[in-house]
Amino acid sequence: MADAKREIERKYESDDSGLPDLTGVGGVAAVLDKGLVELDATYYDTADERLAAAALTLRRRTGGSDAGWHLKFPVAPGVRDEIRAPLSDSVPDELAGLVRSRVRDAELIPLVRLRTARDVRHLVDADGALLAEASVDAVTAERLTGKGGAAQWTEIEVELAEGGDPAFLDLVEKRLCKAGVRPSRSPSKLARALAQTAGRRKSRTSGGKDKPERPATAGDHVLAYLRAQRDVLVDLDPAVRRDVPDAVHRMRVATRRARSTLRSFRSVLDRHATDPLAAELKWLAGELGIDRDQEVLAERLTTALDALPPALVTGPVRARLEAWAKARHGSAHGHLTGVLDSRRHLTLLDTLDTLLADPPLRTAGGKRPEKVLDKAVRKDLAALSALVGQALDLPPGEERDIAVHEARKKAKRTRYAAEAATEALGKPARTLTRNMKSLTTLLGEHQDSVMARRTLRELSAVAHAAGESAFTYGLLYGREEARAARAEGELPGLWRETGSGAFG
Repeated sequence: MADAKREIERKYESDDSGLPDLTGVGGVAAVLDKGLVELDATYYDTADERLAAAALTLRRRTGGSDAGWHLKFPVAPGVRDEIRAPLSDSVPDELAGLVRSRVRDAELIPLVRLRTARDVRHLVDADGALLAEASVDAVTAERLTGKGGAAQWTEIEVELAEGGDPAFLDLVEKRLCKAGVRPSRSPSKLARALAQTAGRRKSRTSGGKDKPERPATAGDHVLAYLRAQRDVLVDLDPAVRRDVPDAVHRMRVATRRARSTLRSFRSVLDRHATDPLAAELKWLAGELGIDRDQEVLAERLTTALDALPPALVTGPVRARLEAWAKARHGSAHGHLTGVLDSRRHLTLLDTLDTLLADPPLRTAGGKRPEKVLDKAVRKDLAALSALVGQALDLPPGEERDIAVHEARKKAKRTRYAAEAATEALGKPARTLTRNMKSLTTLLGEHQDSVMARRTLRELSAVAHAAGESAFTYGLLYGREEARAARAEGELPGLWRETGSGAFG
């Protein structure tokens, strides 16, 4: 089973002078010589270097205290999350899964071999606690593909101890710079090895971030927004697999944004080419919703239960709710991992890449964006206005619940259309985006109440069948009814503030 750690380190150019004396820097009481360590790492990637293009590194390393497989994801400059797996002859399945959204059907092959003679120093405080590890690395790089170029260099690496204050590295860097040591021009050993042994080739797939020119036409703006959502889908795939909090929600939002873009801007992109992709995005959003909806419901019901006085909680309500949430989440997450591994999902990503590389633009896509995008946004807003009116005309009950939910979906689509048009339309689009966010928040509160009441009825029935009191479930149900009624009561006023008069 792979484990994870956060790595915070900085790299510096080095000459033959070695590591300057760091005693006294930021509480360093002593610099302990830990000896020389021989490291041998083989880095894996696709032939067109998709992982390297996204600043990901996958290696098999022997030597040192952490021999094994390491997969590193960039978090911020000098900060990476490292996922580790035990040493084996082939790429571990779990690590292969974490890069599948980028690799797709391509083979992971040995790309570069780095052999490092590491002269290690421990920077410790007065109590002997480790503050950081500093090392002077003599590196030999060998390209394992193509003509097999080679390179050698020496660098200094300073890695913060686990739980340390990153500000300590600033103090170390100040001392190093004073001694004439300069930050490395390469973010990693692999990046430097690729540059010096064979040059860095641009990825031919979605592995790296596309850097198009500033949007000029309506099509440019729509494609830029769609491209951003594609990147989020690919970037978040590993986080969803690792069950990182909020990752499923963010991926689902990106999926919905992409689908909404295809539907809102049919005047820009040919729907005959995009409708099949929109259908697949709807499928993916639905699969992501299985886990996300469960997460939202569990949090809502737990919070509501916590707010009740103990005297009003009769029976094992909390235990039953926790068991329900745990069982549903485990099942949903396992299913979702299978979805991400499925041929259908990988084909969806490939199709999205193909559309972005060769977009099916209509005539309007080549025109100036202002009129084209404005018209599309207004069309979504008019449809929303009709749905809100229908919902408000209905009496409270199931029909109104359904109508409010439809209005919520349309409000999200209008919001995403305004987001896509913001760079072209400026303040009016920003205002509409903000207004639609307020509206969807209110309508979302209503829908969450609908789903919570449905779940409470189910839990109540199970509890009753087990001979338990259903009093608390009924109490929570009544409170949810009141929350929905408040949302319905606030809707007319909020719509007047955020509706059709707010754009333009």
